Amino acid sequence: MTGNLFIISAPSGAGKTSLVRALLAADPLVRLSVSYTTRSPRPGEVNGVDYHFVNEAQFLQMLEKGDFLESAEVHGARYGTSQTRIETVLHEGYDLILEIDWQGAAQVRGHHAQAIGIFILPPSIDALGERLSNRGQDSPEVIARRMAAAREEMSHVSEFDYVIINDNFQVALQDVCAIIRTQRLTRDKQLWRHQALLNSLI
Repeated sequence: MTGNLFIISAPSGAGKTSLVRALLAADPLVRLSVSYTTRSPRPGEVNGVDYHFVNEAQFLQMLEKGDFLESAEVHGARYGTSQTRIETVLHEGYDLILEIDWQGAAQVRGHHAQAIGIFILPPSIDALGERLSNRGQDSPEVIARRMAAAREEMSHVSEFDYVIINDNFQVALQDVCAIIRTQRLTRDKQLWRHQALLNSLI
């Protein structure tokens, strides 16, 4: 028995990264799989913490060696998830979060059918556009492309097990935490985790 594997996906600007960071701070039994990417770091991002930032040649070399459980190209940059990292953390008994897009989610489910998918939606398309603009990081042309990509991404929401509307951040965070705890309390997980207690009771 191992920890649970969770996939959290969302269109750019829906608040996925902020929710994941808050979840990690709130639950010591959750770990984050840090993806590899060829995109440049955004202000405040730290290599090895937010992403492993690599160049195109390094990424393609890892891809050829089969290092990635999943990989995808999003907004002109490549992203990939380390297969070794996933197996190690799960076997240690921790729950693991994969913060990836719907393409990567489909690839992961091909290898880990038990993975639990959570999709984060914005409260409206206008709110999504406002959040992207308020970042102050992208040009209007880039924002327009992200908005178009967001509609495509959100069309895959039915492929996920849970859907959270990130209107009120604290409520959305409580919802994510509730999903994590619910999956941790299934019969098989509880009997594995508390085998000594069960043996003393029966």
